[in-house]
Amino acid sequence: MTTPLITAGRPAFGLLPTPPSRVNFLDYDYRSPMGKPRAAWRKKWAFHQFQYFGVISETLIGGCALADLRWATVGFFYLYHPQTGQQIEKRIKLPLGMASRFSKVPDNGVCEIAVGGVRMRLENSAEGRRKRLLVELADGTRMDAWFSEQDADFEPMCICTRAAVNGWVYAQKVAGVRCEGQVSSPLGDFDLAAIGAYAHHDWSAGFMRRETWWNWACTSGVADGVAVGFNLSCGVNETSVTENCYWLDGKLHKVDGCFFDFDQDQPLKPWRVFSQDGQVELTFTPEGLHGEQMNALIVASRFKQIFGRFEGVLRPAGQAPVTLTNFWGFVEDQYAKW
Repeated sequence: MTTPLITAGRPAFGLLPTPPSRVNFLDYDYRSPMGKPRAAWRKKWAFHQFQYFGVISETLIGGCALADLRWATVGFFYLYHPQTGQQIEKRIKLPLGMASRFSKVPDNGVCEIAVGGVRMRLENSAEGRRKRLLVELADGTRMDAWFSEQDADFEPMCICTRAAVNGWVYAQKVAGVRCEGQVSSPLGDFDLAAIGAYAHHDWSAGFMRRETWWNWACTSGVADGVAVGFNLSCGVNETSVTENCYWLDGKLHKVDGCFFDFDQDQPLKPWRVFSQDGQVELTFTPEGLHGEQMNALIVASRFKQIFGRFEGVLRPAGQAPVTLTNFWGFVEDQYAKW
C-alpha cells in the first residue's frame, strides 16, 4: 500500500497486499461503545503499539520486545544458550513514554528505549525491507541482528481486524528468514550467520481490547531443505479473518483457526497446537520460560513466553507435507488488561 491505513476515518480491514505507508491512528473515527465521537486525547491514550524481534538457532535463542502502552513503556530482552541452559534477561518499565520513541511507520521507522546504560532499538528500513535489532546492556552484552525481506523475496503477512466494539489492530508478521549479525555476552560471542540463525518479527498497533488474552506459537528454521516459519495464535486478531499462517521459502500460506491444548498450571508440560483445516499438527516440548506477572488493578499482565522444540507436520495444499523434527520455537500464554 502507498496509502495510510486510515482513509475517511476507517481502516482498511482484512488481509492487505502490502504494508500501509503509515498507521495514522489519529485520523480514525474513534467512538464510544454508544456511538459518541471521542476526543483526540482519548485516541492517544487508547492507542497501543508493540514490536518484537526474535532469533532462533540450535546454538542461541533470543528475543526483544518493546511496547508503548501510553501509561508506561515496557521492554524486555533475553538470550538463552540451549547447550548450557544459561539465560540472560533484562526488563525495563518506564512511566508515560519516558526515554523512548515509537514510529508509526511499519516499514521505515525506529522504536527505541534508552536509559541507564541500556539500549533496546528496533529499526525498520524501507530500503531492502530491512529489519534490525540493536541491544546494549550495562554488563557489556551487545546484540546487533538484522535480516532483509527483499533478499528472501519474502511475502509478509499484513492484516487489520476489528477489536471489540470500537477498535482495530494492524499486525505485520514475518518468520522464517535468515538472520545475520553478532552477539557478545557472558554466554559467549556468536556470529548469527555462521550458527545458522533464523529470525521472526512482529509489528502491531491499534485500539486493542481493554482486556484481552492470547496464545501464540512461532518458529523459524529449515526443515526438509525448506526455510520454514509460522505465526499461529488464538484469542486475538480473529474478527472476520485470522493472522494464522506459515511460510515455506518465503511464500505465505494462510491457515484457518488454531487451537492450543496445554496445562495452564504447568506450562512446561507438552503442548499441542493444531489448525481446524488440518494444515497444522504440532507438539511442543518446553525447555525454558521467560515470564512476569503484574496486577495493579487498573492494569494487569500475566505473561509467559516459553521456548522449546516443535515436532509435527505442515500440510500445504497441492504440495508435499513438511515435517518438523526437534525444531526450536516459542509459544506464549498471555493475559493483559491495559
